[in-house]
Amino acid sequence: MNENELENKILYKGLDAPRLTPDLIDDVIVMTDYHLFSGTCFTVCLLTLKNGFNVVGESACVSPENFDQEIGRNVAYNDARDKIWLLEGYLLKERLSNQ
Repeated sequence: MNENELENKILYKGLDAPRLTPDLIDDVIVMTDYHLFSGTCFTVCLLTLKNGFNVVGESACVSPENFDQEIGRNVAYNDARDKIWLLEGYLLKERLSNQ
């Protein structure tokens, strides 16, 4: 189940307690930068968040013959974005525990 399907299921079931959403995760990202290390299939994605914090994601291809820069960027971006869920989840839980 992808993020959009999961989000629709949550909305359909009327689950409305404080939570993270894909849009919230996307909204905290203000800049995206990529680096492909010369002579490798190793791609790094650096996401800069609204507060200036940086999150890094990475991808590597086992066989250079299979390397595709667009796919490498996509995998690295998703790896970095997945880390934001954890950070934002902690932040939301901290806020809720202080209420």
